[in-house]
Amino acid sequence: MANDRMLAQMRDKPGFIAALDQSGGSTPGALRQYGIAADAYSSDDEMFRLVHDMRVRIITAPAFTGAKVIGAILFERTMDGTAQGKPVPAFLWEDRGVVPFLKIDKGLEDEADGVRLMKPVPGLDALLARATKAGIFGTKMRSVIEHANETGIEAIVAQQFDMGARIGARGLVPILEPEVSIKSPDKAAAEALLREHLLAGLDALPESAKVMLKLTIPDTPDFYLPLVQHPRVVRAVALSGGYTRSDACARLATNHGMIASFSRALVNDLRQSMSDTEFDAALQTSIDEIWQASTHKT
Repeated sequence: MANDRMLAQMRDKPGFIAALDQSGGSTPGALRQYGIAADAYSSDDEMFRLVHDMRVRIITAPAFTGAKVIGAILFERTMDGTAQGKPVPAFLWEDRGVVPFLKIDKGLEDEADGVRLMKPVPGLDALLARATKAGIFGTKMRSVIEHANETGIEAIVAQQFDMGARIGARGLVPILEPEVSIKSPDKAAAEALLREHLLAGLDALPESAKVMLKLTIPDTPDFYLPLVQHPRVVRAVALSGGYTRSDACARLATNHGMIASFSRALVNDLRQSMSDTEFDAALQTSIDEIWQASTHKT
């Protein structure tokens, strides 16, 4: 079964996950970075068409294959779109050997108790049903920790596991993403609380449960190794979190068992104005650097 092959790839194959999941709020910034100013489009539909074109250019580039990119996280509209005449999830898996994931969160609540919980996700069950039908393997959902507040961190972990249980019940593998802000004044203390509560949540899962974790690269190398090695964890991946690619890769390379799931750090050097040769070369360089940090540890 395709799902079994996808699971084996996510668990064992060297490589990293590309995060191509900027949503409505972050799309203008992604387009601006790509070289498309806000005055180049006059509606949300035009904006999303432009960002879809950018993503299709990325996933159809020669370097974007399962040889190094083992998974890709998609925005809902990207899941519903096409690449070279095929639905994007099918194109990724069948043509590129890349496991497709879907971002399902709808943004963040205002900060309370030092964290920003996820907003409610209306229509979650219907979205998960669509994702399953489209051939999606798993999902991703982000919340953010700003301070080392145990009440807030306990709440954020509980929300992630509660949502993860609903996703797992649908046969999908959830990526739990309680991001610790790299700007947090007490980042290391927040990471210690997060590790404690994540371990407790993982220990409480039934033996058959499978989750992935997407975490900010910790201040102390290998600090999350107990999470990486937990039997319920398929894979632990790292977000770039605002670090430059070179900084994120250097930090990631000191964390054994963690692979990248970078967004901005993957695509920051890509521009719409590039020729296909220039674009493909820039993406190849980025993929090679992130793959090296994910697979060769110091």
